[in-house]
Amino acid sequence: MIIRKMLETDLEQVMNVEQHSFPTPWPEEIFRQEITQNQHAHYFVVELNEEIIGYAGTWIVADDAQITNIAILPTFRGRKVGQQLFAHVLQYAMQMGVSHLSLEVRVSNVVAQKMYRKFGLVPGGIRKNYYTDNLEDALVMWVNL
Repeated sequence: MIIRKMLETDLEQVMNVEQHSFPTPWPEEIFRQEITQNQHAHYFVVELNEEIIGYAGTWIVADDAQITNIAILPTFRGRKVGQQLFAHVLQYAMQMGVSHLSLEVRVSNVVAQKMYRKFGLVPGGIRKNYYTDNLEDALVMWVNL
């Protein structure tokens, strides 16, 4: 398994992960803009046998990082792939001088919340009706690095 920076040539496979992971997937063009035009965006993919099975993105501005998204193909969940990817992103953020990291997670996604807690993230608040597909609330989690 390899974790590396996302390339524009990865987008077709990234879209496969995105479409299998979220009820309202981001369009490919947003990913393209993130990796080619957004100087604050840093995206990574997990590759296994030349297949992209997951990805994660973060925005880093000054000493703050915000996880934009993280997804693993459903057939590879439960194998600690997301945990390894998240650890990689945290390590990268620390190398970039980040002091604080935050993210939003669905209040119903207890599995992800449990993983984030392993890395020291704690709840910081609720964003009401955050997710547009079903108006589910988001739990804001953060950590001082």
